[in-house]
Amino acid sequence: MTGQDFVKVNMITRTWAGKRASIPLGWRLIKHKLLRKDYASLGRSLMARMALTYKDLNGEIWLESPFVDFTYENDKVTGLIVNKNGQQVTIKINKGIIFGSGGFSKDQEKREKYLPSPQDASWTSSPEGQTGDIIEPFAKLNARFGLMDRVWGAPSVINHLGKPFFLVADRGIPNMIIVDQDGKRYINEPTPYHEFVDKMYEHNEKTDGKAITSWIILDARAKKRYIFTGLFPGQDFPKEYYENDVVLKGNTVEELEGKLNISKGNLVETMDRFNGFARDGKDLDFHRGETPHDTYYGDPSLPNPNLLEINEAPYYAMKVYPGDIGTKGGVVTDEFARVVKEDGTVFDNVYAAGNCSASIMGHSYPGPGATIGPGMTFGYVASMHCKDKK
Repeated sequence: MTGQDFVKVNMITRTWAGKRASIPLGWRLIKHKLLRKDYASLGRSLMARMALTYKDLNGEIWLESPFVDFTYENDKVTGLIVNKNGQQVTIKINKGIIFGSGGFSKDQEKREKYLPSPQDASWTSSPEGQTGDIIEPFAKLNARFGLMDRVWGAPSVINHLGKPFFLVADRGIPNMIIVDQDGKRYINEPTPYHEFVDKMYEHNEKTDGKAITSWIILDARAKKRYIFTGLFPGQDFPKEYYENDVVLKGNTVEELEGKLNISKGNLVETMDRFNGFARDGKDLDFHRGETPHDTYYGDPSLPNPNLLEINEAPYYAMKVYPGDIGTKGGVVTDEFARVVKEDGTVFDNVYAAGNCSASIMGHSYPGPGATIGPGMTFGYVASMHCKDKK
C-alpha cells in the first residue's frame, strides 16, 4: 500500500473512508496471492522505475562491486578502484565521478566514533551496505566533512529476530503513551520522528540513561481499533514476541509497571494524569493533538484525534529505541555538488549526492523525502555540470 492508502486504512474500524480504502487494497492482495502479481510501492517502486530508465538508456549497473579507493596524480583524482567479483578493477574518470551512495549507519565502529552515545547498528532501518566506504578515501584527500554526528532519526521497536520497526503512525494512536524508565512522559508522542530521536538523546543526558530505552504503552482498546507495528486491528502479536519479551503484557497498570521495572506508582501516576487530559481533550504537559502533524495519524472521530483514555485491560508495552533510517553526515559539497576540500577549494571532477554527502537540510528535517528529493536534485545538477565540461 502507499502512504496515501495507509492513512485511510489505518482508520478501517473508525471511518467510512477507511472501509472504502480497504476494498481496492483487498483486491490488490487477492491478485498478488492468486495471480502472482508482484506489486511495489514507496522506495522499491521508485528504484525500479529509475533502474528501468537507466537500462533504456543503455546504462551499465555493476552489483557486488564496492568502492575501494581513488587513483590520483598531482592532487587530482584520475579514477577509482572497485572490487568487482573479488578482483580489483580500476575505472578511469572521463568528465567526472558522481557518488550517490549511502552513509555509515550499518558500521558499529563509525557509529561509536561519530554519533552521540549510546549507539547500536542493530537500531537502524537502513539497508545493508551502509558502511561509509567513502569516508577514509575522502579523508586522505583532505575532503571536508559535515553533520557527522547526526542521523535521520526513526524511533523504532525491534522484533525477536532483531529487525527494527519504524514507528510513524503508531505514535499518533490516541490511547497510547511513551515513557522513560522512570515511567514518566517526556515528549509529545507524535513529534516528527527525526526530532523525536534528538529529544530522546537530550532527555537521556538529563536523566542518566533513563530514556534509552523508552517504552510505548497501549491498551486492548487501541489494539482492537488501530493498526500497530504492522498488525491490523484485533490481530494479536506473534507468540514469539511474548516468548522473547518483545512485548510485555499486564492485566493491570500495576502489573505492567512491575514487569517494566519502573518504580512502584510512577506509571500509575503518569497514566492517571494522561487519562485526565484525555477526558478533557487537552494535553497540558505536551500539547498533544494541537497541530496538523499530530492529528494526521490520529482518530478523526474523536474530539481530540490524539487523546483517549488508556483504561481497557490488558495493557501492552514495547521498548522504543533511538533508531534511524540513515546517517546524515558526509562530504561537504558546493552548489554544483562538487566535493569541497578542507581549504575551501573543490575537486573539479568529483561529485556527491545523497547520504554520502552532508545534508543541505542541516539539523532540520522538513518531511518525508528530505533525503530523496535533494539526492535526485543534486545528482541531476552534478550530471549536468559533468555533461557541460569540454
